[in-house]
Amino acid sequence: MRLTFWTGLWVLLLDQASKYYVVHWLGLGNPGRGKIEVFPPYLEFQMAWNRGVNFGLFSGFDMRWVLIGLAVVISAAVLWWLRKNGGSKWVYMSAGFLIGGAIGNVVDRIFYGAVADFLNMSCCGFNNPYSFNIADVAIFIGAVGLAFLGEDHKSSPKKKSA
Repeated sequence: MRLTFWTGLWVLLLDQASKYYVVHWLGLGNPGRGKIEVFPPYLEFQMAWNRGVNFGLFSGFDMRWVLIGLAVVISAAVLWWLRKNGGSKWVYMSAGFLIGGAIGNVVDRIFYGAVADFLNMSCCGFNNPYSFNIADVAIFIGAVGLAFLGEDHKSSPKKKSA
């Protein structure tokens, strides 16, 4: 569990530091600033305040506290599952990525009322209209890691003999 804690803490700190830098130091949180080209045409900082879930779904509703509660419940469920089932160091790290990312977005919802998304990647003639953040990447990495590493695939169920 210690590895989960430290992984989650570093993800949370990196996520919040990146958001602070982009929103306050670069000023992308200010109306009218819009975007900054970082590595054109592949990467730019394009500010988006996400009040909903992925890709801004349900952003027309005030779901702030529901989404905060959901993130806390999911994080607690992952910790409960981890304590019950254990796993390899990669499972513990995956849980840390997922929980650190979820808590990073919870912090945004509490302080800003929305999640600060700013990373935008496009390539090869595809212009991506959506932005994301480091917490979103960590949640994705953690969920994929838990999905693929969370069960011991080496052991098969034992058959009961009659």
